[in-house]
Amino acid sequence: MARDLRFTRNIGIAAHIDAGKTTTTERILYYTGIIHKMGEVHEGGATMDWMAQEQERGITITSAATRTAWKFLGQDYQINIIDTPGHVDFTVEVERSLRVLDGMVALFCAVGGVEPQSETVWRQANRYNVPRVGFVNKMDRTGADFLDVVRQVKEVLGANPIPIQIPIGAEETFRGVVDLIRNEAIIWDADTQGMTYKVITIPDDLTETVAEYRQKMLEAIADYDDQILEKFFDDPSSISEDEINEAIRKATLDMSIIPMMCGSSFKNKGVQAMLDAVIKFLPSPLDKPAIEGTDPDTEEPTSRLVDVKAPFAALAFKIATDPYVGRLTFFRVYSGKLDAGGQVLNTRTGKKDRVSRIYQMHANKQNPIELVEAGDIAAGVGFKDVKTGDTICDPDHPIVLESMNFPEPVISLAIEPKTQKDIDKLGNGLSKLAEEDPTFKVRFDEETGQTIISGMGELHLEIIVDRLRREFKVECNQGAPQVNYKEAITRAYDHTEVYKKQTGGRGKYAKILLEVMPATPDPETGEIKPGLQFLNQIVGGSIPREFIPSVQKGFELAMKNGPLAGYEVESLCVRLYDGGFHAVDSDAFSFEMAAKLAFRNATRNAGPQILEPIMKLEVVTPDEYTGDVMGDLNRRRGIMEGIDMKNNAQVIKAKVPLSEMFGYVTSLRTITSGRATSSMEFSHFAPAPAAIAEEVIAKAKGKVKVELE
Repeated sequence: MARDLRFTRNIGIAAHIDAGKTTTTERILYYTGIIHKMGEVHEGGATMDWMAQEQERGITITSAATRTAWKFLGQDYQINIIDTPGHVDFTVEVERSLRVLDGMVALFCAVGGVEPQSETVWRQANRYNVPRVGFVNKMDRTGADFLDVVRQVKEVLGANPIPIQIPIGAEETFRGVVDLIRNEAIIWDADTQGMTYKVITIPDDLTETVAEYRQKMLEAIADYDDQILEKFFDDPSSISEDEINEAIRKATLDMSIIPMMCGSSFKNKGVQAMLDAVIKFLPSPLDKPAIEGTDPDTEEPTSRLVDVKAPFAALAFKIATDPYVGRLTFFRVYSGKLDAGGQVLNTRTGKKDRVSRIYQMHANKQNPIELVEAGDIAAGVGFKDVKTGDTICDPDHPIVLESMNFPEPVISLAIEPKTQKDIDKLGNGLSKLAEEDPTFKVRFDEETGQTIISGMGELHLEIIVDRLRREFKVECNQGAPQVNYKEAITRAYDHTEVYKKQTGGRGKYAKILLEVMPATPDPETGEIKPGLQFLNQIVGGSIPREFIPSVQKGFELAMKNGPLAGYEVESLCVRLYDGGFHAVDSDAFSFEMAAKLAFRNATRNAGPQILEPIMKLEVVTPDEYTGDVMGDLNRRRGIMEGIDMKNNAQVIKAKVPLSEMFGYVTSLRTITSGRATSSMEFSHFAPAPAAIAEEVIAKAKGKVKVELE
């Protein structure tokens, strides 16, 4: 019998670094009976941080999935949880998790509040329309301020946070909360590790605050229930708990409000109430609309209902290599069901795969299961050529679901094995790691004969090299990190290219007239999409129709090497309006070569420029070091964006080129005697100043091998 999907929740726990995501997940597993001893992140014992690197560093690197059960009002609910990393270098893990989740618990630190990485996670959740509940963690820490975090969520994230709890005490006096829905105060028992709580009368010093915020909560949800609206004006005390819960649920699913709660996961306070809120307010798979996709045969839009009886459709969102099981593909099932041993179609490759085994995941442990149904998250073995974002579906009812967008790497380094016999092991290790992580790229530099690896930051590449050593037993030499620049053109240029070769017998001939210009932004989003915008304006058959795709292909291949320093030209518009051909000598290859030559010659005359990655930086420093920190950022070509006060510290926001930020954490520690912290994430690409551009071009022209340690 198919289980009732109303009692399933697929949620993620996402936040900036050090907000307490893994500790919160650990408490959830303890309270729901999956584990019987709580592991602590700082001791390297957390269940979900199973990688050696995670345990040593006390950070989450890879998102881990698990399933647990929670009893609410006598009903058993199944909760699939994904614990995601907070570090910006591993943003891909958050992106692909949010793509397949129905709801999210957004964690905030009661002291740090909304940080730059919180904004990134928030934008990702908005992109995939993921309803969320806010949980302000670490209420026991010095400087904790629940209502200030609520204000930051409103002002910085542009959301509509509505507190449904008010904390009783803060910092070391934090002991419980006032539940605004029930209008009662609860405090947790420390003796039972927060398993039990008792109801007390609302403390006198909180009665006014409670009345004010209960009023605000009722005002916010009155739009979602006419009965509440009527009662709100007549007699607010007559509004029942069920009515409030129902209205909050509707408003949360509509993404009009964010219910805000608080607690301290480390001190075992507030986690069960948050689990209850997940059940009450976040969507089940049935609350989400039918998943949209396209039919690969007809290119027509199509959709799938969340139903076990519908044809099978799922999205592969993560690939992992397990030493015992082999290649695991994590997938979210949107419709239908799949039995172990069943056959599926990968719509990207057009090939069928037999899924030999299906597993329910618990961190890095697998529990074999016979089948997986709509609304579930599982992992399968047997997929031959699968990538993150691939749709796997019923071979008789193909569908292509929307994939995911991943940011381009911004930093590279050269790498080589220490011994000749490790060359094959290095290649094997790198290809497996690149399969797992779409933001990690590997290429071979033919000019220097070196392998270049690229990623999202210094930590990202450090972890990759560490994994090569531990998992694939390859000792490597590595070079200093290098910035990934890009190239672009600034103006339009008309060009005629003739490709002519005459050898004995048949020759080669192609003529193309074209205009290259900067790519135009998308009219809806205003963003410039990466890639080639190709406008075919050939009329009258001056170039036979079968050769036009070759012209397009030639430009797409040529864009990988820009005219100035050989860096990629990310976006370009080409208008092909005329040409010529020879009845005997012209072929597809000739037109492809003509396009490659045209790219090289035309872009040189179209105002080419070097683009450098700019990072968004936030530094939290004691007042007395503000001048020194700002002076240092000015020397690094930083552009100040503002200074705020937060808990007696100055928060400096700036945009700084990545090339100036290597080793910044160490120098910040020196300037501030170790008292300042910083967080950095990629912002955008911007034209490099002339002196920097000349240096980059000179380095590329006199290309030499990078010195390896």
